[in-house]
Amino acid sequence: MFSSLRGQPESYEKKAKYRFGRTLGAGTYGIVREADSPNGKVAIKIILKKNVKGNEQMVWDELDMLQRLKHPHIVRFVDWFESRDKWYIVTELATGGELFDRICEQGKFTEKDASQTIRQVLDAVDYLHDRNVVHRDLKPENLLYLSKDPDSDLVLADFGIAKMLDTKDEVLTTMAGSFGYAAPEVMLKKGHGKPVDMWSLGVITYTLLCGYSPFRSENLQDLIDECSNGKVVFHERYWRDVSDDAKDFILHLLQPNPDNRWTSKQALKHPWLSGENATDHNLLPEIKAYMAKARLRRGIELVKLANRIEALKLQEDDPENPDFVDDSVAPASEGAGKPTSPKQETGKGKLTRAMKGAIFREIVLAKVREMKEQEQTLKITEEVEKEAKRRSFHG
Repeated sequence: MFSSLRGQPESYEKKAKYRFGRTLGAGTYGIVREADSPNGKVAIKIILKKNVKGNEQMVWDELDMLQRLKHPHIVRFVDWFESRDKWYIVTELATGGELFDRICEQGKFTEKDASQTIRQVLDAVDYLHDRNVVHRDLKPENLLYLSKDPDSDLVLADFGIAKMLDTKDEVLTTMAGSFGYAAPEVMLKKGHGKPVDMWSLGVITYTLLCGYSPFRSENLQDLIDECSNGKVVFHERYWRDVSDDAKDFILHLLQPNPDNRWTSKQALKHPWLSGENATDHNLLPEIKAYMAKARLRRGIELVKLANRIEALKLQEDDPENPDFVDDSVAPASEGAGKPTSPKQETGKGKLTRAMKGAIFREIVLAKVREMKEQEQTLKITEEVEKEAKRRSFHG
C-alpha cells in the first residue's frame, strides 16, 4: 500500500528486507550486489528497465527459468521484486570461492578429484538439458563453492544468457558464451543448442587436468579455425601421468561437429567419472601456474568492470535511492564474504584508490607467483631429467 502511494509496484516493499552491500559484478543491463537477508547473505542482480526496453521478455524468461530449477549443483533462486525503474533478482550467494581459486588453496588436487568435480558439473548440466535449458556460458568463473566448508557443494551460477528451448529441436542463433569456451557453431553463427554446453565442459576438463586451454589463439578468427579443425593435442610433458580414460572423455566432448559430440547422458556413463581408473597424479602445480596468468587477466577485467559500473551509474533513475552506489568492486580473487574499502575518489571514469591498489596488488602478486611457478617447474624438470639419465645409465 505504502509503495503504491509512492508510485512504486507492490512488490517493491520486499526491498526493505535486504541490506545491500558491496558490488560483485556488472553486465550489460545492470549490476550484482551482495546483500544481507533475514536468512543470511544473498546475491541481488539489479537490472535497469531502460536497458532492456523492448526486450522485457528476457527478464521474465530468466525469472521463470530460475524458479523452476532446483538442484544441489545449481545456484538457488530466492526471490524477486521490482521498482519503477529496476528489476531485482535474488539468489543464494556462493561464498566458497571459484573452482580454480579453491583448488589452489588445497595441498593436493588429483586427477581422481578432477573426475568427481566434473561429475558434479555434469550432473547439473544433465538436469538443465532434461528441462530443455541451455546454460551457454559454462566456464570456471561460473563454477562456485557454496561455502568455505571442505565438503561444500559446487554450484553452477550465472544464468544471464541461459535459454529455455520451446522444443527439443529449437536452434538458437544469437552469439553467446565466453571467449575460449564457446563452441565452434556459436562463433560461426550456425545455430546452436544443448551441445554448446558439452563443448564448454570439454574445455574446462582439459584445462583442469593440465593448467592450460586446448585452444589458445588470441583473436576470434584464429580461435574459430583452431576449434573447427578438431585437433586436440595432449602434450606429453603435461599429460603423461593423466589416464587414457580422461583423454577419451575430453575427445568425445571436443567434437567440432555438434552432431558427433556426446550428450550429457552419454558423458555420464563414461568410466572416467567413476574415478576408478583416474590417477593420483597431483595437478596442483599446473593449476597454480594457470591461476597466476588468470590473475593478470583479472586485473584488466577489474578496470573494465569499474568503468562499466560508472557508465551504468550515469543512467541511474532514482538519485534519492541509488542502487549503483560508490562502492569498490569486489576483486575477483577475494572471497565473497570479504568487505572492500569505501570509495575515496569519485567522478566519471575514475577508479577508486582501493581498486587501483587491488589491481596493482593482483598484478604484482601474479608476477611473483608466475616466477615462482616457473622456478618450480624448472626444478621439477631438472630432477625428472636427472632421474631419467640415472635410470638409462643403470639400465
